[in-house]
Amino acid sequence: MKRFYLSVFTLLFAFMASSQVQFGIFAGPQATATRYTILNEKQKNDFKYGFQAGLNLKVPFDGNLYFAPAAFYSMKGYKVTFTQYLFPPDVNAKDNNTTIHTFELAALLQYDLGNGPSTFFIKAGPSLDFQLFGKEKFNLMNGGSVSRNMKFSYGDYGHYSANMLAQVGYETSSGFMLFAQYTHGMASLNNADGGPKIRHRAYGISIGKYLNRKKIVLDTKNRE
Repeated sequence: MKRFYLSVFTLLFAFMASSQVQFGIFAGPQATATRYTILNEKQKNDFKYGFQAGLNLKVPFDGNLYFAPAAFYSMKGYKVTFTQYLFPPDVNAKDNNTTIHTFELAALLQYDLGNGPSTFFIKAGPSLDFQLFGKEKFNLMNGGSVSRNMKFSYGDYGHYSANMLAQVGYETSSGFMLFAQYTHGMASLNNADGGPKIRHRAYGISIGKYLNRKKIVLDTKNRE
């Protein structure tokens, strides 16, 4: 894992060293939930609210197509009510309310819809999601409640998951950006055998800025 992180950061710094690469920051709120199924039966869940914040790059690739990797923190979670009962969180739990702090690495492709310095764009691609730590609170069918730290291991919740991301947004000539993002979890957060399938869902809006975008100056002088 240390070698993986080292390779990622080495690649990011190599991109940043290129004069053609744009380096940006972004942040914004998001509503998160989950696709939660027990024995193929979908469980009722409600949105929770969090945010994301991180760094992104824009690397020229081919015409209006760019490589646009991102690394960011994302606060996710869900509130689910059970009709069937399995571990995790507990065979006697009738609901669960979680808050999960994650770090996400995304390998996105960006396509600019216009040719000018200000343009609408779309992005899409996979991401690898690292569940750093989390908190869960659930009520028991025989009364009482439990509030505890989520346990991540091979037989509990998983530290890693995978997602597909999609963004639609707008960039200005001065480097400001505004975009909406959808996160579609592809891998389950649960590692316990026979347990529920738990996949992230998130809807967010973020603003940001490319810090090293050069101003475009139009030459209006008459050429001789």
